[in-house]
Amino acid sequence: MEFFRIRKDIPFMRHALVFNIISLTTFILAVFFLATRGLHLSIEFTGGTLIEVNYAQAADLDKIRNQLQTDGFTDTQVINFGSSRDVLIRVPFKAGEAVGVGQRVSASLTALGGAPEIRRVEFVGPQVSRELAEDGALALLLVIIGIVIYLAIRFEWRFAISAIIANLHDVIIILGFFAFFQWEFSLPVLAAVLAILGYSVNESVVIFDRVRETFKKQRGMSPPAVLDHAITRTISRTAITHGSTQLMVLSMLIFGGPALHYFALALTIGICFGIYSSVLVASPLVMWLGVTREQFVQPKKEKAEGVTEDGACV
Repeated sequence: MEFFRIRKDIPFMRHALVFNIISLTTFILAVFFLATRGLHLSIEFTGGTLIEVNYAQAADLDKIRNQLQTDGFTDTQVINFGSSRDVLIRVPFKAGEAVGVGQRVSASLTALGGAPEIRRVEFVGPQVSRELAEDGALALLLVIIGIVIYLAIRFEWRFAISAIIANLHDVIIILGFFAFFQWEFSLPVLAAVLAILGYSVNESVVIFDRVRETFKKQRGMSPPAVLDHAITRTISRTAITHGSTQLMVLSMLIFGGPALHYFALALTIGICFGIYSSVLVASPLVMWLGVTREQFVQPKKEKAEGVTEDGACV
């Protein structure tokens, strides 16, 4: 299915060096911010107290935040949970203050008024949060290893290496954004990163399949021309799939509220850089690794004179 078709191939590979310099610079900056600033981990990874409160009417989140700050609670997150009457409060873990946090928060909310009903109080200790962080890192590592194995089996090694680098590029860029702006990195954000890994590898696979098909069908085209042709022919498909996905993600980003904000933000960054890396990172790497038509087309064996196809002499 195509909404449009570009007749003339766009010369992406002509500017491959410029695009890769931009990618390398962005990648280095992302690594730098991760090393110097680190990730602003959520309560799931650092430990803390989670409190669910219900009000008879819509809750004023700003008043709740100000009241908690006045009572000595710092870095507290207050968001709607399900409806405007349900509020989720997250209080970070602090040594010596773990006991009685729920009662203190309840007292602050009661003093504010509105007849709050405490429905749930959960404490995530440092040991549990450490296990969650380790499990999350392990999940990310296993997904990367699985993608590496899949690409190594699916494609010739030049394609596999290029796609692996492009996918890791996307992950580091997303984490770099979260480190630079100190956005909260939570379990939903980790889920978004894992989703982007699969999303990005799918785009790379589609382009590389078209590259492989073009190499087999077209003779006399140079590798850069083949890559330009394959990318140009997949632009309509990319616009349809990524455009529709991005509309859904943007709706979550705009209307989903604080609970879905960083999840949708990670997906938005990942989708944009997933397209960029598949077209302008992975494809130039394939070209520079020396891909040629001969790697996909087996040369025909010449038959000796006087010998039939079944090997019999005439």
